[in-house]
Amino acid sequence: MRKAAATAAGSGKQRFQFQGGIQFYKSRGQHILKNPLIVQSIVQKAGLKSTDIVLEIGPGTGNLTVKLLEVAKKVIAVELDPRMVLELQRRVQGTPQANHLQIIQGDVLKTELPYFDVCVANIPYQISSPLTFKLLSHRPLFRAAVIMFQKEFAMRLVAKPADPLYCRLSVNTQLLARVDHLLKVGKNNFRPPPKVDSSVVRIEPRNPLPPVSFKEWDGLVRLCFNRKNKTLGSIFRQKNVVQLVERNRKAVMANEDGMDVDDDGSKCQTKEMLLEILEKGKYLDKRSSKLTQDDFLTLLASFNKAGVHFSS
Repeated sequence: MRKAAATAAGSGKQRFQFQGGIQFYKSRGQHILKNPLIVQSIVQKAGLKSTDIVLEIGPGTGNLTVKLLEVAKKVIAVELDPRMVLELQRRVQGTPQANHLQIIQGDVLKTELPYFDVCVANIPYQISSPLTFKLLSHRPLFRAAVIMFQKEFAMRLVAKPADPLYCRLSVNTQLLARVDHLLKVGKNNFRPPPKVDSSVVRIEPRNPLPPVSFKEWDGLVRLCFNRKNKTLGSIFRQKNVVQLVERNRKAVMANEDGMDVDDDGSKCQTKEMLLEILEKGKYLDKRSSKLTQDDFLTLLASFNKAGVHFSS
């Protein structure tokens, strides 16, 4: 298991020698998880069944892969680096496990992922966010993902309202999934060691998903967290916010009616409407950093009911 060449990100020249003569590129996020106790703990916390198909991202030399193969029905490993692919093939060659391992060579962010029950991954830090949302958009829904992230990113995923790390990432992820922190992993458990510590997080997609448009939701959350410690009243008084909402309103109305909307007094009316909605819901003096999922759902429903949209 390795912070992996499962993606093409990173192009530095810093190298480190490892057993077997393979050179690892720290700048690409190639870090072998060398502690067998942590490998075993990750497998246990994944809650695998003997019938499971497991997606592993960035298997590296296969330290985690061989443990997953002992438990799961099949492991599908996505790996970009052809050297790692050869090493993984060599490692299982001639064993019963070889028939239960499928290797996909390619960039995980550009790969159409097959069906899987559980994802287990130790990923390059630089793809954390796009990979998380790629997985959460995968259909059919998987049961769980157990992923090693940079510690700070992991803490943002699980952060709750009023936590200093609570942010747009926290709100968006927790709309789509239940997220739990499982395990802290110090940097010295890797070879070569990364600059920062890591954490293992469990992500369970919500099923059914909340009945909201994610584009609308993200549009609202993005506005609110641009200045998360300002009151919502202050945010929605800003000229650029009013203009954005007005543009979206016009686009929606034009699509519905097939005609343009006049400008006369519309921006002033839009601003008054936004503040009225906030005041009615008692959100005028509240801050995004302390709003719950239910608060954002209520806000979005109130705005949409009044014809206010955050995506065009």
